[in-house]
Amino acid sequence: MWYQQVLKKSEMIEYCTDVSGCYVLRPSSYFIWERIQNALDTRFKKKGVENAYFPMFVTKAALEKEKSHVEGFKAEVAWVTRSGDTDLQEPIAIRPTSEAIMYPYYQKWIHSHRDLPLKLNQWSNIVRWEFKDPTPFIRTREFLWQEGHTAHATSAEADQMVRDMLDIYAEVYEEYLAVPVIKGVKSEIEKFPGAFYTTSVETIIPANGRGVQAATSHQLGQNFSKMFEITFESEECKKEFVWQTSWGFTTRSIGTMILMHGDDKGLVLPPRVAPTQVVIVPIHYNDKEKVMLLEKVKEFEKGLSDAEIRFKVDDRPLYTPGWKYNHWELRGVPLRVEFGKKDYEAESVTLVRRDTGKKESVKWVDLVKTVEKTLEIFQKELLKNAEVAIKEMIITTTNWKDFMTAVNVRKSCRTPWCKKEECEEAVKEKSKAESQNYAKADPTIMTGSVKTLNIPFDQPKLNPEDICFACGAPAACWALWGRSY
Repeated sequence: MWYQQVLKKSEMIEYCTDVSGCYVLRPSSYFIWERIQNALDTRFKKKGVENAYFPMFVTKAALEKEKSHVEGFKAEVAWVTRSGDTDLQEPIAIRPTSEAIMYPYYQKWIHSHRDLPLKLNQWSNIVRWEFKDPTPFIRTREFLWQEGHTAHATSAEADQMVRDMLDIYAEVYEEYLAVPVIKGVKSEIEKFPGAFYTTSVETIIPANGRGVQAATSHQLGQNFSKMFEITFESEECKKEFVWQTSWGFTTRSIGTMILMHGDDKGLVLPPRVAPTQVVIVPIHYNDKEKVMLLEKVKEFEKGLSDAEIRFKVDDRPLYTPGWKYNHWELRGVPLRVEFGKKDYEAESVTLVRRDTGKKESVKWVDLVKTVEKTLEIFQKELLKNAEVAIKEMIITTTNWKDFMTAVNVRKSCRTPWCKKEECEEAVKEKSKAESQNYAKADPTIMTGSVKTLNIPFDQPKLNPEDICFACGAPAACWALWGRSY
C-alpha cells in the first residue's frame, strides 16, 4: 500500500485504467530511466557493443523453434490475432524477449571468424502478460529494457562477455541507484530458458525481506546457434557454431531503488539519478522581502547552473514553506535550501538533507561547493546504509529448522546446498506448506515458497563434512535463498 501510494503521490507513475498491469511513466521516473540508459550505454560502447533495433513481432514458427525457450515464456506471450476485421492466417507474437527475432539475422550476417564477435544491443519495450499481482516497475505487463545479444568464436570469449556485463550491471546499481547487489549464478531451475547458465545480480528489500532479481546475464552456449544455424568458418577452415550471450536490465531497477531507500515521508532519491537535486525555497512575508531574496536567488541559480547541478526554485505564492517542504520531501529531492530574511542578513542559507533531515548553515560564497560535496556524501552514505541493512537481512543457517525460523520473519538465508533440482523443488513445496501452517497462529509471518535467489560468486569456505541443509546430501555450494517478487 505504501509503495502504490508513494508512486502515485510523488508523480512517478499514472495507473492505466484501461489495461491492468500497464502504467504511464511520468517525466520524473522517465528521467531516472534516461540516467540509467546513459550510464549503461556508455559502458556498453566501451566493450564494443553497438545499438540496433529489431521488430517487436515474431512469428509462431520462429518463437517455437527452441522448445525449452518458448516453454519458459508460453503463459506470458501476447498474440496478435486480428487486423481490423480480418483474422490473421497465423497469429503473431509480441516479443517477450528477442532471441527468436534477432537470431535469424545473425545467421544471415555471420559467415566467417572475421565477422566475430558480433555485439548488438537494443533499447526497447517488452510485453509479458503477467497473471500474478501486477506491481508497478517490479512486475508489469509492458516494461522498458535493454537487451544485449552477442556471438563469439569461443566459449571463453562468451564467458568473459557474460561476466563483463554482469559487472556493469552491478556498477550501475551501486554507483547510480545506491542499491547493493549480490553477484552469482542461478540454479538450474531458475536459469533463463534455453541458456547454458545464467548469472544474476540480486538484492533484498529490507522493509519486507523480499528478494529482487535485479538484472541477468546469460551464457547461451551453442543451443540457439544450432537451432538457428548460426555458423562461421574458423581460421582452420572448419564450420563451427557460434557461442552466444544475452543480457538485460529493465525499469524494474527504478522500483527496486524506490523500495530500497523510501521512508514514511516518501521517496529518497540518490543524487546521481534525481531529476531535481536541490530545491530552493525562499521564505518571505512581504513584497520587499520577496524582491530582496529573489534577487539573491538569481545568483544562486547561476552558480548551481554553471556547476551543472539540477535545481528548482519554489516561489509559488499560494503555499506555505512547510507545505513546500513536504511536497519536495515526498518527491525525494536530496537537498533543500531554505532562504529567509535572517539567512539573508547572515549572508547564508540553511541546507537540509532529505535522508537524515540534518540542517547546516552555509555561507553564500560556499553554497555551490558545499552542495556538490554534500550530494556526493549523500550518494555514498545511501549506499553504505543500504549495505548494512541488506547484510542484516541475510542469515547463515545449516539446518531446516533455523532456515524456516529465519524466512518466516522476512529474512533471506545463506545455506550449504547440494545443488540438486529435486531438492530445490522440495524446498519450494515444503516451505510454502509450513509457512501457511505457521501463519494460522501468527498472521505477520510471510507465506509462500522459498527459492534460490542465486549461488553467490563470493563463497564461504565449504568443508568436506558440510551437508545440504534440506536433504542431508553432501553440500556442493553455499546458496542464497529467499522469497522474491
